Amino acid sequence: MNIWHDISPKRITPNDFVAVVEISKGSKKKYELDKETGLILLDRILYTSTHYPANYGFIPRTYGDDLDPLDVLVLCSEPLEPHTLVRCYPIGVISMLDGGRNDEKIIAIPFNDPTYNQYQDINELPTHVFDEMSHFFKVYKELENKETAVKEVSGREEAVRIIEVALNSYVENFCK
Repeated sequence: MNIWHDISPKRITPNDFVAVVEISKGSKKKYELDKETGLILLDRILYTSTHYPANYGFIPRTYGDDLDPLDVLVLCSEPLEPHTLVRCYPIGVISMLDGGRNDEKIIAIPFNDPTYNQYQDINELPTHVFDEMSHFFKVYKELENKETAVKEVSGREEAVRIIEVALNSYVENFCK
């Protein structure tokens, strides 16, 4: 089974989706989806002293401008292990450029985490949560001499729109 392609499309909608965790909150291990097998592959250990500020992964059956599944940051009271599936809803998005391509990071909440599941939009959370995430994505590749640029942080409505675009792009590119 390839988790990017083989999960039921009924489980992936713009407002309610299963996310696949690649990286646990607090980790410096950068895992990525191996597109051929659907397994998680160690890409590198981060070159910086920073660590992932949230559980990080992707939304299956999506395809972004960066030619990868859409990235997702899962705000959760616990670190989640790689390859964990977690049912989430979006509350916002960090829009950025990475390697000259748009690279959006959907910010999501697990339906089953009582610490976070009362939040519906990023504007309801302390601004420091997003300051920390934005800072991470600005600096996490600096020591590799790679540039990233955080463009903006937007709310739930924009996140839903971006997920819809990525779902349609997946259908156009992989369901012919």
